Amino acid sequence: MIPTPEHNERMAKMTFASVYPHYVTKVERKGRTKEELHEVIKWLTGFDDVKIQALIDEKVTFEVFFAQAKLHPKAELITGTICGYKIQEIDNPLTKQVRYLDKLVDELAKGKKMEKILR
Repeated sequence: MIPTPEHNERMAKMTFASVYPHYVTKVERKGRTKEELHEVIKWLTGFDDVKIQALIDEKVTFEVFFAQAKLHPKAELITGTICGYKIQEIDNPLTKQVRYLDKLVDELAKGKKMEKILR
């Protein structure tokens, strides 16, 4: 499935603060920790705990979130399907970055070892 322009716009305008609690719930429900979630977010974006909390408090959109991020050089190694979309086929850079994060959270919740998640 290829994301539509409307889908890409919706992803850009969605706030990180609105999705973050779902990430926490998802990983904790599967026996992982908030600290592990932060480790994954740090790896992908370069943000520390203080910056993550500031972005939540500021209710930034994913557009702003990823504009401030320094994406890990190995992020492009994140492949597979998330929410029906093959990551490697997404041509919108922002939508792809959001799906990278979704995929990492999914892998964490599925019990993958951190060394594998962080490529």
